[in-house]
Parts: sequence; C-alpha cells; structure tokens
Amino acid sequence: MNPSKSTLDDLIDEGYYDPHIHRVSAIRGTELHASNWQIEGPLRMLFHVLDENVAKDPRNLVVYGGSGKAARSWEAFENIVDSLLAMRPDDTLLIQSGKAVGVFTTDARSPRILMSNAVIVPAWANWDYFRQLESKGLTMYGQMTAGSWAYIGTQGILQGTYEEFGAIADQRFDGTLKRRLVVTAGLGEMGGAQPLAVKMHGGVALVADVDSAQIDKKIRQGYLDERCESIDQAVQRALAAKDRGQPLSIGVLANAADVCTYIVRERVVPDVVTDQTAAHDLLYGYYPSGVDKAKADFWRSADPEGYLAGVRETMRQHVTAMLRLMDEGAVVFDYGNNLRAQAKEAGVDDAFRIPGQMVFMRPLFEEGRGPFRWTSLVGEEEDIRLLDEELLTMFPQNQKLEKWIQNASKFVKFQGLPSRVCWLGYGERDRFGTRINQLVNTGELSGPVWVGRDHLDAGSVASPYRETENMLDGSDAVGDWPVLNALLNAVSGATWVAFHHGGGVGIGLSLHAGFGLVLDGSEDSASRAKRVLTADPGLGVVRHADAGYRRARELAAEKGVRIPGADSGGSRHRQGL
Repeated sequence: MNPSKSTLDDLIDEGYYDPHIHRVSAIRGTELHASNWQIEGPLRMLFHVLDENVAKDPRNLVVYGGSGKAARSWEAFENIVDSLLAMRPDDTLLIQSGKAVGVFTTDARSPRILMSNAVIVPAWANWDYFRQLESKGLTMYGQMTAGSWAYIGTQGILQGTYEEFGAIADQRFDGTLKRRLVVTAGLGEMGGAQPLAVKMHGGVALVADVDSAQIDKKIRQGYLDERCESIDQAVQRALAAKDRGQPLSIGVLANAADVCTYIVRERVVPDVVTDQTAAHDLLYGYYPSGVDKAKADFWRSADPEGYLAGVRETMRQHVTAMLRLMDEGAVVFDYGNNLRAQAKEAGVDDAFRIPGQMVFMRPLFEEGRGPFRWTSLVGEEEDIRLLDEELLTMFPQNQKLEKWIQNASKFVKFQGLPSRVCWLGYGERDRFGTRINQLVNTGELSGPVWVGRDHLDAGSVASPYRETENMLDGSDAVGDWPVLNALLNAVSGATWVAFHHGGGVGIGLSLHAGFGLVLDGSEDSASRAKRVLTADPGLGVVRHADAGYRRARELAAEKGVRIPGADSGGSRHRQGL
C-alpha cells in the first residue's frame, strides 16, 4: 500500500474501523498508512485507546474516568483520522478539545500534533459552564491520557497504584502489606488497578463497585480474584484471608458509602482506606446509595438535580465513615479524585483532615521520578518482554523496579497494543529511551515504539487537591509549570504535546501537560529521545527545587541541572541596578 494514498476507507476495509457500529480496533503490523511513523504513531495510539479491550465505553468514545473521551464526536474522530492520513512529514495538526481544527506546515522536527483539551478561561471554569459548552458541541472532557491518546489500559494506573501502596507499606507497615486489609472502591479503568496492586504487595483488597459488569471485566482481565454479592460475605472473606496472610482481591457489588458505613458499624478497622471512584464527576462518576445501577442511571436522566442531591448525601456518609475509620487508626487518604472537596460541599466540614496521596509520594517526585510508559506500535508482545529484560539489565541496583517487572510480567494482561510502564527518574528515562530507539534501529525490536507517561507527574501538573497539594512553598495552584512543560516538550521535539484542564479532580481544579514520542530507530528519533526524556523529568526536579525541596536541590547539583541562582540559594541580589 502506498502510504500517501491511504484513506479512512482503507482502514475500514482492513477492519480497523466500522462506522456503522462505531467499533475501533488497534492497528497492528509494520505496514504504514500515514506518511511516516511520526504520524502513524499517534494514529495507532488513537485507535488503541478506543479498542474495546482498552476503553471503558468505546461506542461513546469514553476511554476512562467517568467521561474522559478520545475525540469530541464520531465525526470529529473521522476528521482527525483523515487529517493524519493526509499529512506531510512537516505538517502539524491542531486539535481543540477532541476536534481537528487546522493543519499547518511547520518543520519536520516539530511536533506532529498539538492538542488542548477542555481549557476554559478561569472565571468560567466550572462544571456547569463546561456542560453548557459540551452540550453545544464546543468542548470535550479529555481527562488526561484519554484525550492525549496515551492510555495503555489498567496497567497504566496499576504501576502508579503499586508505587502508592508500596510507599504506604514502606512508611507505615515495614515494607509489606501482608496480613493487611485495604478497603476501597471503584473498579473502572483507573480504580480497577487497586486490587492487583494491593495483592502484589501481599495484602488483601476489598473493593466496592455498583457495576456488576465492571467487576466481571476486572476478573477476566486478571486484576481481581473474585466477587461477592453481599458486604457481609465480602468482609468475612477478606478478614479470613488477612488472618491467613493470603494475598487476595475481592470485588463486592455494593456502594462505597455502604461498605464504609458497614465496617464502622461492625467495628472492623481496615489497615488502609481510600477511594478511586470517579468522584470528581458528580453526574457520571459516582452513584447514590439505596438504588442499583440501572435505577440510578434512569434517575440521572429523568431528574438530574434530584440525582445529584442523592450523590452528595452519599458522599457525605462515605467521607464521614472514612473519618471515623481514620480516628480508629486506619491509614486513610484521598487518592486524588476530589472526594474530599465534594464531601465538604455536602456538609463534611473536616473532610480535609484526610490527607492526599502526595503525603506518601512526594519523595519520588523530588527526584523527577514518575510513570514512564511504552507501547509496541506494531503490536508485538515479545518486544515488550525483550524490553523488560533490557530494563533490568540497565538498572540492576533498582530492586523495586525488578520486583515490579516480575509482578507485571506474571499478572498483567495486555489490553490493545502491548505496553509496559514503570517509574523512572531523571537521568534514567533518556537512557532507556535512547536504548529503545537503538533496538528498533538494529531490528532487535519488531518495529517502532511509542513512549510517554501518565500525568501523575512531578513537573507537568498544577493540581492542589492531588499532585501539588501542600507544596513546601505554598505554590499548589501556580499554573505556570504545566504550561512550561508543554512548551518545553514541544521545542524539544516530542511527536505530540497535549495540554489538559480538569483531569483527575475535575473542571476548575487542575492543569496538566502530556506528550507522546515515537521512537522509529532513526538518528533524529535518538536525538529527540535524548532531549525530550531529559527535559520532561528535569522540569520535575526544577519545579521541586524551586519550591525548596532539599532532595530536588541535591539531585540538581549532582546531575548538573542548571537552575539560575541555585549556587547562592536564590538570596544574592545585584547591587546598583
């Protein structure tokens, strides 16, 4: 096939897209459809995130997180695909909240795509106004890795969740969750990582969800061991496994608030309590107690205001129970889904007594450490296994990394294009990225590889209820850093760069930047990898050093990260100017 002649009809004929039922399948193989791999890569990642084995609700373009979408509409999806297939190697496509709006000739070294999702002028940045714009077809909620086509299935959040629970185990439980009970909720495309992450650390996970199909899906995917139909049965199963020291994950068909209220009443004190429902989205991400999912869905459409009142009351009960458990000695934390703020608005005045997840994760961010991920763009699983081995060879002293790779290779089932993720820091990502590119060049890998990261990141975020909560210098809400990150990644040569508003915690509460980089084995790709994968985590070090974190300042000095005024601690002032 001549790449310059490929069209959407060709992809339809090849079975990758069915416009009649809006079914998308991940594109595999080495045959190009676009002008080169720098354009083919994002095309394939778009199809990958909407594959039915990856996305939460692919027929409605929803990838994860309540309503996080990959494109604004099916018409917008098709226009994006048409644009990518028609682009020249020096073109740049602009995407405004899930809609292609222009193609400009820039430079072959420039990003092939620049995208901005759900960004609203601050005084108007609230859910009500966003919903008005959305209803008019003027914007789209892209979450983070949904709207930037960087989602790799539940594994993507699994590794971050694994790191979170690992940090809790290290700081509170002598390095293990064995004989520990974790109670939480949410088995969606993000929260569904929790049970396996807990099990990998030797613990017992009891996870509530109101969606029976979602529980069964996570069992099929290997992220969850079993299900219970009643809270009492689930709690007894969990306590018995805890007493035996048996790692186990249990999904219970129940509302999160009902589970927490039950264990308070029964005087059961879990070791860890959190929540990963999509609580940031009151309308679609959290369910009221007292009704099953089908009735709740009907209630939402028939009486949205009454439904929201039910949701708020349930959140009030939920967080009140979590506070009781915290007072009884459980380690309780907010996972960054904005549950505390929602509960406070519902009347729980002391909701923010519950700490955020960064109380455990901040030391990792000080080193520019975060979730680095990669995907075989040709769909070759063996390439991921080869890179697992390469990673362990390159970083033999990192025992936590070794443990993660062993667990991931054993437990994780690939969704869509085969992928892997691990946490790497400043000075490590560029080394591994350039090595991946070398292996593509020599033919040891079957084809090009996409690399990127989650937005749970050290330097690309302003999210005062999540990643930037309680910054040392009080800069929690300073939004310059994600803007700088997007600009820096663009000029460094990322294949595509995305800027998002509202991801994770909701409209008005966060700004994030993300990127994608296609490693095609070329010298140009090697140069891009060195620049982007140094600059991106480097900004995390700079951001934390600027905020006054000692380890970040030490690392900057050790690694030669240039920070103006660092030698004098920022206290020197020129005289006579």
